[in-house]
Amino acid sequence: MILACDQGFEHGPSDFNLTNIDPEYIMDIALEGGYDGVAVQAGFAEKYYGLHYKDVPLIVKLNAKAKLPEPDPWSRQHTSVDYAVKLGASAVGYTLYHGSRYENEQFVELGRIVEEAHTYGIPVVVWNYPRGTLVKDELGTDAIAYGARLALELGADMVKLKYNGDKEGFKWVLKCAGRAKVVISGGKRVGDRSFLQKVWDAVDAGAVGIAVGRNVWQHEKPFAMTRALRDVIFDGKSVDEALKRF
Repeated sequence: MILACDQGFEHGPSDFNLTNIDPEYIMDIALEGGYDGVAVQAGFAEKYYGLHYKDVPLIVKLNAKAKLPEPDPWSRQHTSVDYAVKLGASAVGYTLYHGSRYENEQFVELGRIVEEAHTYGIPVVVWNYPRGTLVKDELGTDAIAYGARLALELGADMVKLKYNGDKEGFKWVLKCAGRAKVVISGGKRVGDRSFLQKVWDAVDAGAVGIAVGRNVWQHEKPFAMTRALRDVIFDGKSVDEALKRF
């Protein structure tokens, strides 16, 4: 269970309200909810990750792009592995858009990041999204599976992928990821049942968990959702059992 809050950069303030716009609110959920990691940008980590929050493993995102319409995205690296380690990172993260016309530049960038991170002895988590003018279907099983394989081949230790609802197809995605662990993307806020069902299906297919943001910190009961996720991911409870948390 990874709590992600890089949306302030990626999506802008529109994802937030007066409560969850506060980084300390996010960090409190990560700490008190017992998350296995919190994924944030370097500036967020520099100013808010410290003192008692250091009980939560830190994943520093090394790249980002603003919410601008572009047919071929490239999320350029802006933070070094060295600085992430100085901030206390237990792992680093990188978003890769395969299918963009800039994918080759991203492959080189990620390859260098993996080499540097592994020299420090820390893992690399790849956010992989098929996106760009060369992609016909961003949620197609073949496109997602290709992304999983690219992440493995480039040295990722964990890859975050979208789950498209094709449970049998997702088993193929996991095979393509090999020994790279797979977590699914939480995505935009949806109803509790449909969200937990997605998580249950993905974990049942073989995913190790989820990197979630909006479906937790936008929720009016973030700790109830956290406990429900723990029920599904770690305790093997059904969606109906997990919904009793609410």
